[in-house]
Amino acid sequence: EVRVLQNLRGKIYDAKHLVPNKMRDFFCTINLDQEEVFRTQVVEKSSSPYFGEEFYFEIPRTFQWLSFYIFDKSVLQKDLRIGKVSIKKEDLCNYTGKENWFMLQPIDSNSEVQGKVHLELKLNELITDNGSVCQQLVVHIKECHGLPLINGQNCDPYATVSLVTGCRNDQKKTKVKKKTSNPQFNETFYFEVTRSSSYTKKSQFQVEEEDIEKLEVRVDLWNNGNLVQDIFLGEIKVPVKALRNDSFQAWYLLQPRENGNKSSKTDDLGSLRLNICYTEDCVLPSEYYTSLRNLLLKSSDVQPISASAAYILSEVCRDKYDAVLPLVRLLLHHHKLVPFVAAVAELDLKDTQEANTVFRGNSLATRCVDEMMKIVGKHYLKVTLKPVIDEICESPKPCEIDPIKLREGDNVEINMENLRYYVDKVFREIVQSSISCPTLMCDVFYSLRHLAAKRFPNDPHVQYSAVSSFVFLRFFAVAVVSPHTFHLRPHHPDAQTSRTLTLISKAIQTLGSWGSLTKSKLSSFKETFMCEFFKTFQEEKFTESVKKFLDDVSSTESKEPSGLSEPVHLKEGEMYKRAQGRTRIGKKNFKKRWFCLTSREFTYHKQQDKEPIFTIPIKNILAVEKLDESSFNKKNMFQVLHGEKPLYIQANNCVEASEWIEALCRVTRCNQKRLSFYHPSAFLNGSWLCCKATLENTVGCARCTGDVPADTQIEIDGDRETERIYSLFTINMSKLQKLEEACGSIAVYQGPRKEPDDYSNFTIEDSVATFHTLKQIIDIVEKLNESHEKYQKKRSSSAKYGSEENPIVGKVS
Repeated sequence: EVRVLQNLRGKIYDAKHLVPNKMRDFFCTINLDQEEVFRTQVVEKSSSPYFGEEFYFEIPRTFQWLSFYIFDKSVLQKDLRIGKVSIKKEDLCNYTGKENWFMLQPIDSNSEVQGKVHLELKLNELITDNGSVCQQLVVHIKECHGLPLINGQNCDPYATVSLVTGCRNDQKKTKVKKKTSNPQFNETFYFEVTRSSSYTKKSQFQVEEEDIEKLEVRVDLWNNGNLVQDIFLGEIKVPVKALRNDSFQAWYLLQPRENGNKSSKTDDLGSLRLNICYTEDCVLPSEYYTSLRNLLLKSSDVQPISASAAYILSEVCRDKYDAVLPLVRLLLHHHKLVPFVAAVAELDLKDTQEANTVFRGNSLATRCVDEMMKIVGKHYLKVTLKPVIDEICESPKPCEIDPIKLREGDNVEINMENLRYYVDKVFREIVQSSISCPTLMCDVFYSLRHLAAKRFPNDPHVQYSAVSSFVFLRFFAVAVVSPHTFHLRPHHPDAQTSRTLTLISKAIQTLGSWGSLTKSKLSSFKETFMCEFFKTFQEEKFTESVKKFLDDVSSTESKEPSGLSEPVHLKEGEMYKRAQGRTRIGKKNFKKRWFCLTSREFTYHKQQDKEPIFTIPIKNILAVEKLDESSFNKKNMFQVLHGEKPLYIQANNCVEASEWIEALCRVTRCNQKRLSFYHPSAFLNGSWLCCKATLENTVGCARCTGDVPADTQIEIDGDRETERIYSLFTINMSKLQKLEEACGSIAVYQGPRKEPDDYSNFTIEDSVATFHTLKQIIDIVEKLNESHEKYQKKRSSSAKYGSEENPIVGKVS
């Protein structure tokens, strides 16, 4: 079975000239259609706020528009939407991997749409009493799916169905459906399309045969406002001529009104700088990737490493990060990362001339290690830094020591003492944490240390700086300054706390850099206040602590058994749960709670850091599945089935719900008593809503969803990563062919016979070996192209015109 998987990553940089001449508090959100899935921190008192936030998440549903909204934060009133950047899904490829400035568009209710409608259309021929022929259009509006929330609640939708031409607007209306984003209408409307030839009465609705070319069916969706104005939810248009006396049914994506989102005032709203990378992968069954997977996994055995498939991938990608992300995950999944990192690090060191610049650039080796630490070091960061980061964020002390930034009444000496207290505490936690350092990280550090010592045998310090450049500068210091990015904190710290964390991070970088506390190094500080701060540190004491820590984390001795006695912290966050054991349903039955998942138990609490109210041991979880919206008329719900009544939970958006379900499924997959069947809906008022069974302990009516990777700490889908690598090779096929041509030229003529620019950016150490690998890559990619083309043809032939699978959905007008 082919899986279509989507993900989105990128960065929200900054905005310019928002609300001219006024300093405001701004934040930015990311929305899939009308559903918010990401929010930045609030930037206070600015008209050109810098956000600087990266995002990465899987997209678990179809969508039409990716939007970025800028909000003016309000304390007492509703936050004000300033403007937006909206990009159609099919246009996202035009911006992938590029940094772009976008002009903010005005926010118009006629353009804020999402969801789809299921229609069946049919043209009937009727014979009248006098024998003449008349045509009748039958419109069956079946259902809608994915309509937006209105003020945080499910809407009260209804539809109007119209037959429209230049002088005609015949309109009918469905009943209002209460509190649902997926209304089931199942209503049929009849329209007379052509009059019989014997029909003589003149009417404004009379339509001649030739006017069928101009007729169209229009369906508008509305939210019933009761006492206030109805809200437009979207429309679709289908020309009657498209029917050609046939009957067909299809899903149509709702579209904005034609006049929606058009304004001459866009220049006044400001602009937003973004980097967006959207990918959609059609993942084939695993056996299709065998050849490519094997070729990539043997990369570390290829001599020289620059002739390997994995290295060539990084060479042809415009941005190395595009290659590093799937490559590291795939090699990790198959336990091949350590030898590959060692091989590319050795190549990196060949070009390093000075010992004090070891692993300081953005090479393939350094990026691979960075990505590895992010993946395998999550738990290590939490057990090491989370308690002290929580203390800093929840009981902050003033720590500003820059004379220019001091506030009135601040005492720089007290602030320096506060900062010193925090730095000492963070430093102590780090240098005493080696017992928790994952074995894989230790193995990589061991390789880097010995390679650096081999490259610079006369420098006794290089073996330590090779490791500290990663573990201090690129791991701990980065996590301290951005705790929310590494899930050490659920929310963004405020501006003052962020500044404190920045100062601590600078200090940790300096303390961790081998030999940087010497007076000659301190004099090179750009900020004199940091130089003064470090004069209070005793160099020998800190240097010895760093040396011992680096010795420990670059040792090959196993450390994890003792560390695993502590439960692995997997995920936490705020969601809503339905009160258990009650028969009353309604809004009051759902309460906001703080949820926490570890490798041992799933708990919820009244507030973060409070004692748990309810605990489910992981071994007792029988299944984790989505819950139909119809159960409680609420979106993004899932259920945790255990020994007692099901625990019903509502996440804040579709991305969050998908991540929780995946995390819970992964950690419980090996449970011996997992269920094979479950109920997709709730048991209410004496029966299951899904199958109408009246016994609460009746066996489920739907099969539980499929397998999930069993590794609780590393979330990797090997086939998905291989498909991503195939896509990268496909996109860069011209570069592969150019590199192949260059290798052939070098091999035959023992030197370049073309302009050097054709391949001067490529590393070609062994042209014959590189040529051989390139030929294998190109052959494999061509075979995979054929498999994908067969799938796309099958997909196109099975998708009806206007259907959800067809890219021209609902664009007919």
